[in-house]
Amino acid sequence: MRAAVFESYGPPDVLHLTDLPDPVPGPGEVLVRVHAAGVQPFDVAVRQGRMPWVEASFPQQIGQEYAGVVEALGEGVTGLTIGAPVLGSTMLNGAAELLTAPAGNVVAKPAELDFPTAAALVAAAQTASGALAELAVSAGDVLLIHAGAGSVGTVAAQLAGVPVIGTASPRNHDHLRSLGMVPVEYGPDLVANVRATGLRPTVALDAAGGEAIAQSVALGIAPERIGTIVDDKAAAEHGAAVVRAGRSPQRLAAVVARAAAGGIRMRVRPFPLDRIAEAHAEVESRHSRGKVVLMISE
Repeated sequence: MRAAVFESYGPPDVLHLTDLPDPVPGPGEVLVRVHAAGVQPFDVAVRQGRMPWVEASFPQQIGQEYAGVVEALGEGVTGLTIGAPVLGSTMLNGAAELLTAPAGNVVAKPAELDFPTAAALVAAAQTASGALAELAVSAGDVLLIHAGAGSVGTVAAQLAGVPVIGTASPRNHDHLRSLGMVPVEYGPDLVANVRATGLRPTVALDAAGGEAIAQSVALGIAPERIGTIVDDKAAAEHGAAVVRAGRSPQRLAAVVARAAAGGIRMRVRPFPLDRIAEAHAEVESRHSRGKVVLMISE
């Protein structure tokens, strides 16, 4: 099979394609032929060597989320059939033509979602829904999302059910409005920009880092109601929460079902697998709208 690998830490161009042996599903696993694979900031950090708790074994594969079809079943697997369309989370093997995954982590793909959209929802759905639950977002709240145009912000805004202020560059403001957010420009004037909306945020989700937590505190949001998925250091400095929602097939299935019914929209930016370096560069720029997805098998 073809797979994306890197043989040393570094910039996007350390990534390249190679041929690897086809994986074989063990007991309780399924073999999936991958049609589309999402690219996450986590993938970028692993490739850069900024995840010391993730030990690379060179040549190291990459990729955390996929959508495809079941190609083979390991011993003892029930409830799935060969040819079934599925999606799910994986660990450092998603950007490949084939992968194995525990059957219990696999979620059925609704027919209403194409493979790129399904792959784009995997991590964002679980992170956003888990973060909203951990921050106890409920009626009466006004939610401030730092990096509203990213994949997590996109899903969180549509799940929240409360007024949402989203930060983004001006070129993404129409996109935020289309998702129901009140857009504001990030940067040194963010606090004033938020106040100018007339809305008073009561809870914040940080998917941007930098000054986002400090700015949320300056807006009067209680530190315990500020959650970050990207900036542990700033969270410790200000007493904010680090949101580690974890992977949950149940949460993923719920968001995917809502997306299939038209309740969640996700903008997909597709790249062929052999342009994975460009895809990583796009995610690394931190200015991507929606989700970067690798197209792998037809």
